[in-house]
Amino acid sequence: MDNHKNKMTLLQLTVLTAVSMMGSGIIMLPAKLGQLGSISILSWLVTAVGAMCLAYAFGQCGMYSQKKGGMGGYAEYVFGKSGNFIANFTYGISVVIADAAMALAAAGYGASLLGIKLTSLEAAIGTVLILWATTILNFRGPAGTGRISSITIWGVILPCLFLSTVGWFWFSPDMYFSNWNVQNLSLGEAVSQAITMTLWAFLGLETACANSDAVENPHKTVPKAILGGVLLAAVCYIVTTNVMFGMVPAQDLANSEAPFGYVYSVLLGGTAGKVVVAMVLVNDFGSLIGWQFTVGNVFKAAADAKEFPRIFGWINSYSAPVAGMIIITSIQSILAFMTVSPSLIKQYEILVDLAVVTNVIPYILSMSALDVLMKIEANISGKSSRGLSAVALIGAIYSIYACYAAGEQAMTGGAIVIFAGWVIYGKIQNRQYVLFK
Repeated sequence: MDNHKNKMTLLQLTVLTAVSMMGSGIIMLPAKLGQLGSISILSWLVTAVGAMCLAYAFGQCGMYSQKKGGMGGYAEYVFGKSGNFIANFTYGISVVIADAAMALAAAGYGASLLGIKLTSLEAAIGTVLILWATTILNFRGPAGTGRISSITIWGVILPCLFLSTVGWFWFSPDMYFSNWNVQNLSLGEAVSQAITMTLWAFLGLETACANSDAVENPHKTVPKAILGGVLLAAVCYIVTTNVMFGMVPAQDLANSEAPFGYVYSVLLGGTAGKVVVAMVLVNDFGSLIGWQFTVGNVFKAAADAKEFPRIFGWINSYSAPVAGMIIITSIQSILAFMTVSPSLIKQYEILVDLAVVTNVIPYILSMSALDVLMKIEANISGKSSRGLSAVALIGAIYSIYACYAAGEQAMTGGAIVIFAGWVIYGKIQNRQYVLFK
């Protein structure tokens, strides 16, 4: 009778949605955007529109889809079982790559905290050590893993909130405009060069509809909360990064391996910078623990569904898919050394671009399936159908543009992932045909 008292309000779900996207995605962004200058605000605006379209469309998919499996389930409405597999496969690979990027960012912040400068090889070694540490901490199973990120995420949210509010007292319009377009790029070039990094900050928006059972009237509340959450995160991202451009030279941001720590050390002194570096490092490490466990379970679920080798489904006495996590971390370790670059931010860009390309593949499949999903499950037609179709189309076009902006290297890597997925799926189908003929 009092169940409604345990339900979240629209505001609570909106804040939860925003917080779920904010975290490790922003900690190296100022360094990348510093290469372009404050003109990167244009990329933020484009990405905010694209992300809100994607988020709203995912909200509709989540409300009406009767198929399990998230984006794979949505894709299955149009592309069948193979679409389901490719969506889940590419999503899993994207998380593998994204975790390597998070570990690299943690290595950079760790070096800043210790006051040392890492060589390219040392950065790769530090990345590998962090990946294995966070993996081993998951060997005792899921107990507590899910709670870690909810605490450590404040290590980046608090510095962002301080900069986006109190930081305006240090803001200089002259500094901001001197940082406007440091490479003298055209508007189109400036937007394209930053688009993957800005989208990176919003990855995870597709999971925002997971709390639909926790609110009253979810068909109306969840889409509003998703839009509000993405908008709230966008405002925080845009304000935080742009206020930095009014505080310090863009080139200094671009050369920093711990941009948040650098800004705070300029404003409040070296001790404050070290404290912020430690806070951000704790956040990144805590997030990585959760994501390493998540990716292990993504592959475990695929193995349980006979869509991946059985070894990924093996669990220990603590219900942790240890064998799969060891294989995944070994792959991430190889990836860390394969992407060694002259600077940490360059290596970070390579990983982020590849993670974004592989992540938007299931985005595109899901957006393409929304029309059919709505007609089959919700019988939506007419003006409402055209409006939703337009939103999904904008989301799909934005996703394709993000792939283009990621560049040839990332697109080549993404294509290889898809081709490998088709080979794996063919082998799986053959095995099932033999078994069940």
